[in-house]
Amino acid sequence: MTDSLLLPYQQRWCADHSGFKLWSKSRRIGASWSEAGDAALLAAATKGSDVFYLAYEKEMTRQFVMDAAEWAKVYSLAASEIEESEEVFRQGDEDKAVQVFRIWFNSGHRIEALSSTPRNLRSKQGRVIIDEAAFHDDLPELLKAAKALRLWGSTIHLITTYNGLDNDYYELEQQVLAGKFPYSRHLTTFRQAVADGLYKRICLVKGWDWSKQAEAEWVDQTYEEFGDDAGEELDCVPRQGGGRYFSRVLVESCMDPQLPVLRWEQPDSFALQSDEARYQACNEWLMREVLPILDTFDPGLKSAYGSDFARSADLSVFFFGQEEANLTRRVRLAIELRNIPFRQQEQILFFCADRLPRFISAAMDARGNGQYLAEVALQRYGSRVEAVMATDTFYAETFPKYRAGMQDRKFQIPADTDLLDDHGLVELIQGIPKIPNERRSKGKDGKARHGDGAIAGLLFWRASTRPTAPIEFDLILQPATTSVDLFKQNDLRHSEQAFR
Repeated sequence: MTDSLLLPYQQRWCADHSGFKLWSKSRRIGASWSEAGDAALLAAATKGSDVFYLAYEKEMTRQFVMDAAEWAKVYSLAASEIEESEEVFRQGDEDKAVQVFRIWFNSGHRIEALSSTPRNLRSKQGRVIIDEAAFHDDLPELLKAAKALRLWGSTIHLITTYNGLDNDYYELEQQVLAGKFPYSRHLTTFRQAVADGLYKRICLVKGWDWSKQAEAEWVDQTYEEFGDDAGEELDCVPRQGGGRYFSRVLVESCMDPQLPVLRWEQPDSFALQSDEARYQACNEWLMREVLPILDTFDPGLKSAYGSDFARSADLSVFFFGQEEANLTRRVRLAIELRNIPFRQQEQILFFCADRLPRFISAAMDARGNGQYLAEVALQRYGSRVEAVMATDTFYAETFPKYRAGMQDRKFQIPADTDLLDDHGLVELIQGIPKIPNERRSKGKDGKARHGDGAIAGLLFWRASTRPTAPIEFDLILQPATTSVDLFKQNDLRHSEQAFR
């Protein structure tokens, strides 16, 4: 496909040669048009294949074949005129007919546009394109027929805008995002398409003058016209959202009463003590409470951690855990900190992470003040640390995988009512799992919580499933100038021994 004819998001789709791929998209961004161009090239190639396009209404099938014919002219591909015919079949006691649009290429292959009836795919071989997949009457049956073609190397392309949450396409997409199926998934919102040059292309075709102001006005006008439907039609946020994302039964089934939770809280005056006094108090707590648990970690298993950061209003929560032989991720130590200064959070993190056997990966909340802790961890541990700036896209892609891990019983966390309530705060908001800013629960200590344990769990799951490997490093120490520096250097020496 000539790059100059397609916008970047269209290029990415056509360049993806996955055997099964999904494209969740905004309205009117040229997705089907670019697919028609790619289909024309495939059908025209001697070593190509037939292409079968299925849509839920006749005008879509006609338009796709017309687009493919136009692409054939652009590329000077030898192709027949568009054929229109009826195919008659028996259903019960009645004869029924479906309209078929077809183009033949000199290669011997064809592009055929059909109605969305599973029987239409019988005895066929080639690429199957299901357009507006979320709007077909029986997508599972259609996919069952299409998958039979995969046995001989056929490919399946699903292109669609969303049609609500209670929909077969949305359920399939969530399974793909959770890693249940090895399919490829693309997502293109209206604003992403505009950023990739959609309005500039429209101006080129229409003969309009492009300007940044004109583009902004056009975008605003488009959103005004779609009104309440803009979220689903343009922003790719399926409607009918709402309700808890994690059921209480599901979370409880993944809880182990043998796994510990440690909590440490200090008054405001603690932050005003000297560096040495704070460091000493923290070190005593670590040696007394934390070290005995860290010593129980299995030295033969890979370790990882996830953390959600807060300084005063909410909690900092660290989940330190290991991947067991059966691929279960077990949080062997959860630490909750309330009103703990930045330097002591750094001290606690380094103390624990330095002692993790076969430490392979971490995922840390890097929003706001959390960026400090994520940065110093990145400086200390390198690429094993992922600094996560969580967005709606991140939550939409990562939470389904986390929940699937729970559903498969591959995730274990401490049996703790506060952690249970944290997961209960995750809601589907316009199709995206996240914690509303205003939602709070009350912990056993009577103080407010904002789902911090659920985010720590999400990030631990991400870290423990992220492909990475432990690395060797050489330790360089600066001369100690204070007793606090000496404490830190002792920790660093311990860290070096742990990695050797």
